[in-house]
Amino acid sequence: MKTFWQNNNRNWDITSLGLLFFRIAVSIELILVHGLKKLGVGVSTAEVVPNPLHLPEALNQVFATTANVILPLFVIFGIVTRLAVVPILAVTLTGYFVVHGGSPLPERDIPFMYSISFLLLFITGPGKYSIDSLLFKKTSV
Repeated sequence: MKTFWQNNNRNWDITSLGLLFFRIAVSIELILVHGLKKLGVGVSTAEVVPNPLHLPEALNQVFATTANVILPLFVIFGIVTRLAVVPILAVTLTGYFVVHGGSPLPERDIPFMYSISFLLLFITGPGKYSIDSLLFKKTSV
């Protein structure tokens, strides 16, 4: 007897629904909590992004802002998801290993959780409920 989770005759896929929910939730959280501050939304002055790699300041600010505001929108809709996740991972992993590298674990947990979350999306891809899936649908021969 098949259970609900093993039913292969349904038109939707529970894993892809889970990935859809996950990528929307984690991306919206990144935008609301970290991205909007970099634009100056909801705060008195825009957040200055740490620059531990000593990049040109303008490049550092644009890269971090793009990774925290624009690219999560790509992830939400599932547009070139794996590619969009790479700069996000660059920012979150830099936060974890460089900016908070010597900090106690409670201060490093946020960049760690974002890194793990977006690494999961890099590995799995966006699932079938995404624009990537529509554009790059594999046809069986």
